[in-house]
Amino acid sequence: MGRIYDHWTSLERILNKLIITRWENQILTALFSEKEALELGLEEDGSILGNIYIGRISRIVKNLNAAFVDFGQGRTGYYSLADNPVSLPVRKALTKFMDSCQLKCGDEIIVQVARDAVGTKDPVLTANLNFAGKYVVLSACKKSVAFSAKIHDRTWKDEMRLKLEGFLKNKAGLIVRTNGYEMDEAILEEASVLLEDFCKILESADYRIHGSLLRQAEPEYIKSLKSCHVGTTEEIITDEKEIFDTVCRYLEQYQPDDKGKLRFYQDPLVSLAKLYSLKTVMEQACQKKVWLKSGGYLVIEATEAMVVIDVNTGKYSGKKNQEDTIRMINLEAAKEICHQLRLRNLSGIIIVDFIDMKADEDKAFLMEQLRCYAALDPVKTTVVDMTQLNLVELTRKKGKKPLREQLTGMVNKKKQ
Repeated sequence: MGRIYDHWTSLERILNKLIITRWENQILTALFSEKEALELGLEEDGSILGNIYIGRISRIVKNLNAAFVDFGQGRTGYYSLADNPVSLPVRKALTKFMDSCQLKCGDEIIVQVARDAVGTKDPVLTANLNFAGKYVVLSACKKSVAFSAKIHDRTWKDEMRLKLEGFLKNKAGLIVRTNGYEMDEAILEEASVLLEDFCKILESADYRIHGSLLRQAEPEYIKSLKSCHVGTTEEIITDEKEIFDTVCRYLEQYQPDDKGKLRFYQDPLVSLAKLYSLKTVMEQACQKKVWLKSGGYLVIEATEAMVVIDVNTGKYSGKKNQEDTIRMINLEAAKEICHQLRLRNLSGIIIVDFIDMKADEDKAFLMEQLRCYAALDPVKTTVVDMTQLNLVELTRKKGKKPLREQLTGMVNKKKQ
């Protein structure tokens, strides 16, 4: 049974293709591993995720320990005072820091959109500005140097931490991404560029007015390029000339070794969307029921509060005894659940109702494998625990909207 994890960790070493095309007048980015779609994302016209603005405190709600910030054009965002212990005021931003407890209505602060509006909820804003590169993420308020949990080389991390702390001189913090492992020179070069960008934004804020956009977030397809593991990208394919030129410029400046992998697709007979069956892929990624190869299936229900996933035996009619059958379906389901979370971009609290297993060793092995599959997700995914009712709780870091909500928003815009 121990071979299962060894097999699936090889997914990280399989070469991937990044497909960028137009879908219903929006840009669709799809990451494929062989013939399986790993990630799907629509470039929303109204998305402001990652943008940096000058905001103004419009209301403070003490019992929520939060504030609501007006960041222009009639938009208001939710700003947690607990999660933002330090705020960056607009005036003298480079040298002066202010405790969040000193905030009052009318104060102007620099904020970044950490999460798009979801359903009836306002966008979530943060003062901890993040600037993501291929190898590192620069953090404005958290002054420490941290590393991806997937980097286990303690000696290298200790040496790199000393270099970075000396370079940063307490101006900002850094998180070294998985791609950064043993890329010492590239890390320092990228950190220098990101720190320069950060300082320029703070300096320019002194001369800008409330509601000003200080930094436009990069397109989703550029973010996808940065998130791909080094050496795992086989091809980057697009049939949009403007996107081709944008990606080409990005690769020339930041990933020159990958420039030869970029291809402009031109075929008047078969579109890029049809070649990769993107319509079918999108439809399947929105269905509640997901069939497993064994004949079992998942039922995925996404609510505003959480995601609930039910595992069922379905059509399985093999010759194994009941305990072996349940073990096999649960293990297959664990792998597919992690795949579906990434594919659909489901986040927050996830509750999984696996088929009941009697043996404690079977439960322990299932949890071990689930953690291994979850570790392959570029987005932080944590397997919390299994209850006595065999309900398993996971959490997945929130960011952009779930795929289904992106599609719903697209349909609603068409009706308007």
